[in-house]
Amino acid sequence: MNPILKLDATAQAELIKKGEITPVELVDLSIAAVEKLNPRLNAVITPMFEMARESAKKASLDAPFAGVPMLLKDGIAAYKGVPLSTGSALFKNNIAKYDSELVKRYKQAGFIVIGKTNMPEFGILPTTEPTAFGAACNPWDTTKTPGGSSGGTASAVAARMVALAHGNDGGGSIRIPASCCGLFGLKPTRGRNPLGPLSSLVSGLVEEHVLTHSVRDSAAVLDITGQPDPSAFYYAPHQKTPYAKVLKQPVRKLKIGYSTTQASGKPVHEDCVTATLKAVELARSFGHEVVEMPMKLPFTGKQLGEVFGVIWAVCAASPLAAYHKMTGNPPPKALVESLSYALYEQGQKVSGADYELARMRMHQIAKSVLQFFTDIDVWISPSLGMPPVDLGSFNQDEANPTAPLVMAGKFSPMTAIFNISGQPAASVPVYWNDAGLPIGVQVVTKFGDEATLFQLAGQMEEVVNWQAKIPAILNKV
Repeated sequence: MNPILKLDATAQAELIKKGEITPVELVDLSIAAVEKLNPRLNAVITPMFEMARESAKKASLDAPFAGVPMLLKDGIAAYKGVPLSTGSALFKNNIAKYDSELVKRYKQAGFIVIGKTNMPEFGILPTTEPTAFGAACNPWDTTKTPGGSSGGTASAVAARMVALAHGNDGGGSIRIPASCCGLFGLKPTRGRNPLGPLSSLVSGLVEEHVLTHSVRDSAAVLDITGQPDPSAFYYAPHQKTPYAKVLKQPVRKLKIGYSTTQASGKPVHEDCVTATLKAVELARSFGHEVVEMPMKLPFTGKQLGEVFGVIWAVCAASPLAAYHKMTGNPPPKALVESLSYALYEQGQKVSGADYELARMRMHQIAKSVLQFFTDIDVWISPSLGMPPVDLGSFNQDEANPTAPLVMAGKFSPMTAIFNISGQPAASVPVYWNDAGLPIGVQVVTKFGDEATLFQLAGQMEEVVNWQAKIPAILNKV
């Protein structure tokens, strides 16, 4: 592999600005990496190679990331003239008629989109094994899941096809694959990045951003994309000092709480405990005050699941309901996975009053979580309940179509709560287990405070140097 592909996006952009490589040459390097690795990983489902080469020829070197290649997850992020399938066979031929606001901002930043990445149907599961496109594989072990729903994105970035790529997160879909693939994955504060032309998604649960190798890439991209959208339904508090600049400033002493269990108190896999304790040890070594602080909240995991389940069932049903309304025909079962169809049927049974009650309860839960952070700056926990699991662990069964959701709750029991609260939360890759699999830790800060999260993650990155770790698959091409 060309060593330039092992650099982060910031370093790649610097090489272009110095004239050491052209945008076309860098795009061609990434395309070659996709062509070599994708047959084994199935991370990229829609190549945009010729479009990318034409865009690279016209790249303006004034843009901060001029000529740097990236990928888009094939959900929400619309690129005019390119399929937007959301992982479903039903929408394989759906061609985007516009650029979403976030894609416009990526283009203005100079990024060159070279393709769209694999995702589970409608982004429902925390693994990337859609019937329509086949399973994406984890570069650290191709028998394991790369996570989901931004699993194709994480697989591609971990395999150095690109330095960074787009993802979105409605219940952990950036943080889960970041943990599985050894990446830094931030879910920003609710409303930080624009969703336009949509006003909101899943009652405010969904946020978008990039998965990266370096903390500085994530910060620099958020500086560009995280500006208020005047047409948005809501947006996050203004960040006065650019995140990239904040990363270079001294870090104040933080009060950090942590837990090595689920929020419910249930245990997680010992590898996830080890990773969390390593992050705690690192934080203490930086001079921060760190105290064990289980998240005791006035609701049970079952109550949280019920609220989340109602909202997600309705929203998972919406694309199929839209299909029905637009075509006049119910969605054909042959083109929809059994889980998606079951949620579609469940969602149709939820009344408007029931949905509003669930949404109100969600805001009550959010208030409790936000109050938990009154006396701390940061909370650290395992990102997941277990290391990356085998592909096939979420297989669907028409006789019991919602069974994969039980496994999903065990695999990722700690992420969705911060979609409800709207706080910035990231998976930070501080540990690799004896099997050579990455294990992330979840770092959460107060609403609107991505700056502190970037600073603490940056301190961890300096010590762990996770960018130097390379999946073995890259030595076999």
